Amino acid sequence: MKLALLGGGGFRTPVVYRAIACGQTRTQYDELVLYDVDPARLERIEAVLQGIDEATGSHVPHRTTTRLEEAVDGADVVYCAVRVGGLAGRLVDETVAIEAGVIGQETAGAGGIGFALRTVPVVTEISRVVERRAPNALFINFTNPVGLVTEAIRRVLGERVVGICDAPEDLCRRVARALGRAPEELWFDYFGINHLGWLRGVLHENRDLLPGLLADPERVGSIEEGQLFGPDWLRSAGMIPNEYLYYYYFEHEALEAMRGGHVRAAYLGAQQDAFYQAAGTPGETLALWERTLAERESKYMEEAWEGRDEEREAIVAGREPGGYGGLALGLVDALHADGHAVRILNVANRSSLPFLDADAVVEVPCVVGRGGIVPVAIGEVPIEAQGLILQVRAAERAAIDAALSGSRQLAIRALALHPLVPSVELATRILDGYIARQPELREALR
Repeated sequence: MKLALLGGGGFRTPVVYRAIACGQTRTQYDELVLYDVDPARLERIEAVLQGIDEATGSHVPHRTTTRLEEAVDGADVVYCAVRVGGLAGRLVDETVAIEAGVIGQETAGAGGIGFALRTVPVVTEISRVVERRAPNALFINFTNPVGLVTEAIRRVLGERVVGICDAPEDLCRRVARALGRAPEELWFDYFGINHLGWLRGVLHENRDLLPGLLADPERVGSIEEGQLFGPDWLRSAGMIPNEYLYYYYFEHEALEAMRGGHVRAAYLGAQQDAFYQAAGTPGETLALWERTLAERESKYMEEAWEGRDEEREAIVAGREPGGYGGLALGLVDALHADGHAVRILNVANRSSLPFLDADAVVEVPCVVGRGGIVPVAIGEVPIEAQGLILQVRAAERAAIDAALSGSRQLAIRALALHPLVPSVELATRILDGYIARQPELREALR
């Protein structure tokens, strides 16, 4: 089986490689190809992979290339994790928004729309190459904003596309631990779209354990979301939100922290520059990569923990970095195994959330097996969640249309529709800021 990793020079590629090298997947990969537009980044990541080989005593046959056609030709699985514009582009997405007085974050609000305007044309062209060169490939998308990008790629590749995000399953594992049970014993009633979802039930032997957890301040306070949102708010909501709901429920606090200097892209840019510019043996490079990964995990969503350093340190200690690599490989295993597995994935709605159309990409539990990936029926959800999902999906769909048509007016519409952008005037100012600092957008939008 051939696996093509697009964005193979990216910092998280070794997570996927190590999972395969350490035998964490049942699927046997005969060929692993790493593709990236930057040969220097590929070379640096290759040194990390050599360090993993030395440390584990194993080796996964692989090669690197800067030619997309060569990477995907005849692939069985295409894993896409590209960052169009690099971290410099993300820094513009975030800082322009913050300067305009709104949330500056990679996937939430204006930043996510800005990222999409750059990304959708590129991933659409990638999907066309995959359509020609790997007509039977499963396309696993991790490129942000995941739900939006997955829906754009589906316009070319249809049912062969699935989006993944580790946040929902990480939430479910934390809740299982707080309940003193293994995740495999439980059914997690999770619904939403990417980075906008809620856990509304945890079933064991047809009994919902979530109300009891929410009623216990000590137990619910032991999980990251309990500390992030507070037990009182979770009890009031009757659900546990995905961590990215912090930007909606605590918009003012998050923005103030960002204004105070907590800009994720600035931190990651400086950190990754230091890693990619360093030199050393494969073992030294692996050690530096591991330290850098641990440091970046410790700063994840730092703006949400302003003034709560001890709580943040405890949360960081319990995190499992790079979980999406195992999620992607586990998905492939489940598709080729007997029986069925359940995964929370980003797929076409069909009729899972009845208030959305069939083609809208949703993030819900799916039954996975040799027959494919089938989203479960979620049914009606609380009206406040429904309203927020509809607003964000409308903004995301407008962003797809704007990116593919090159329409400036649609781009403004996408920004103005988003609930984290409060006015059309502000949306226009933000788009002008993106265009001023990213000349390629000036050429793309008219």
